[in-house]
Amino acid sequence: MEVFCLNTTQLECFLAVANSLNFSRAAERLRLTQPAVSHQISSLEDELGVKLFIRNSKSVRLTQEGYLYVQYAGEILRLFNVSKGRLRATREEMQRVLGIGCRNTLELRLLTGALGKLRRTDERGFIPSLRVVQHETLENLLYDAEIQVMPTFRENAPKRAVYRELTLCSIVFAVPEASPLAGRESVSVSELLSETGSLAISRPDSGPRRVIALQNQLIGSRDQGSIIFCESAEVQGSVVACGFACAVMADTPGIRLPGVAYIPVEGEAPVSYGVAYMPDELTPLLRSFLRILEEEMPPRP
Repeated sequence: MEVFCLNTTQLECFLAVANSLNFSRAAERLRLTQPAVSHQISSLEDELGVKLFIRNSKSVRLTQEGYLYVQYAGEILRLFNVSKGRLRATREEMQRVLGIGCRNTLELRLLTGALGKLRRTDERGFIPSLRVVQHETLENLLYDAEIQVMPTFRENAPKRAVYRELTLCSIVFAVPEASPLAGRESVSVSELLSETGSLAISRPDSGPRRVIALQNQLIGSRDQGSIIFCESAEVQGSVVACGFACAVMADTPGIRLPGVAYIPVEGEAPVSYGVAYMPDELTPLLRSFLRILEEEMPPRP
């Protein structure tokens, strides 16, 4: 099987010489040296397996194959330039799509205000593309540029991504408002271990490691009949709000639900919460979104 390695420079040189029938004028027009033009023509002839020009010391003229190839070369260049322009336009359009990935719908609350403000201030206009999937899927979407940014805890951020801290989140014990603990300003780990009520637990990959470690401690002090497994943060929060159980979680902006009291756990330092993005995806649109997101973020604990 023959493999052709044509390039646009070969075609441009061929058409320039075909139009002027002069290598020097073609080189001047293309801003190349005459030897460079000659080399491109020779390599094109080698690729095609035919002679395109008859050259001697006094003149240059097209061969029969050269006359035939003029129309093909012009059409190839035209199609190349059309496709190049369309791809450039598509790329510019894609840069106006802001892809955001979230682990749960509660995180969308954090983004709503920032997206609304960006829509009102961005003069060129953009389209938000919001995805709500599991954390490991978000990482792949970020690497594949299907999303440009994802909220995450620092320790859960994809390793190849840039992490940008937005705030610090306290580790809290979430209880129903009717619970005796609801009025407390804080609660100790020892008190949590002595609690006998039901515990709503989240997926191991859904939160920072210290939250999962504390959650595992509390699981060990309870019988299996009092453990309620929750597939998502929405389910976990709803179980607590309905009065069925308590839960340990990071007090992430936007996750608080009515009917739930969030009590800081003593001795547990706040965890870093922010966004992750790939270095080559930091477009002006994403920069503006991150700036507004920082402005919209509630005060640090």
